[in-house]
Amino acid sequence: MDFGLVLQTDPPAAGVVELMRRAERNGFTHGWTFDSTVLWQEPFVIYSQILANTERMVVGPMVTNPGTRTWEVTASTFATLNDMFGNRTICGIGRGDSAMRVAGRKPNTLARIEEAMHVIRELAEGREADLGSGAVVKFPWVRPGAELPVWMAAYGPKALAIAGAKADGFILQLADVYLTEWMVKAVREAAAAAGRDPAEVKVCVAAPAYVTEDDSPQALAHAREQCRWFGGMVGNHVADLVSKYGEVSSAVPQELTDYIRAREGYDYSHHGRTGNPDTAFVPDEIVDRFCLIGTPEQHVEKLRALEALGVDQFAVYDMHDAKESTIDAYGSTVIPALRA
Repeated sequence: MDFGLVLQTDPPAAGVVELMRRAERNGFTHGWTFDSTVLWQEPFVIYSQILANTERMVVGPMVTNPGTRTWEVTASTFATLNDMFGNRTICGIGRGDSAMRVAGRKPNTLARIEEAMHVIRELAEGREADLGSGAVVKFPWVRPGAELPVWMAAYGPKALAIAGAKADGFILQLADVYLTEWMVKAVREAAAAAGRDPAEVKVCVAAPAYVTEDDSPQALAHAREQCRWFGGMVGNHVADLVSKYGEVSSAVPQELTDYIRAREGYDYSHHGRTGNPDTAFVPDEIVDRFCLIGTPEQHVEKLRALEALGVDQFAVYDMHDAKESTIDAYGSTVIPALRA
């Protein structure tokens, strides 16, 4: 199992770069950031500094979207970084929940994501692609051997089907074992139906991880409060699924939709942050299911269960009051245990 670190690009950018350097020293292979250019600093500028200050780390957004930048700009940015640093970028892509809504736009359609994945990958790897209206373009400067994996974030049945049929990887932003099994199965079935080897589609589970010194009620209570924001963030995506498929639907597991009944609203100014006042509706059970909290041994136990389901990478959302110690605990105990 590979390990990634996920950060928001809060200023100063040097702090983001230093945390990524720390993560690489501790065995993390991937460095991810949010991509919401109103709420945080421009990530692609910071990626160049992360790449320059690390040796092997692969970097990219979790996730970008097809609406913030034109597709040729997105592809050119990835291709330029790869040309400078040697195929060390990865494109995570989704509907653009916060990025689009904060800018007063609706999240992108699944059809638009599917088309964008193809165009961005083709251009970044040096092939020609149709930008629409008959504009077929190709970057003449991309050298042979350029690579850009494109991984798609998904929850609902239609998105999972596209991820399985078209993406190089599937990003699931929660670490619940039951739901991971359900969604990985859907992605693999879609891959097989599209004539692909299901094993070719990488699976990345991303969720907050908070390592405690013990499993006392006090330690776990503090960890839950530091990670409760995540249930609110996931709740945005679940609310979209409920509006589309209904609160009770065979297309979406009841375990995913039940907890948002008490959800009243969401202010993106607190998006992805500890202490988010719009996440009080998230119960402790959901925090425990969706996140990884507890002692290093408890993290290892849950990660082994996820690995057994076919998860190739666990990406740590490191947005809480123990960023450095979580990275170090993973480096000293969790990552070695999973790689033993």
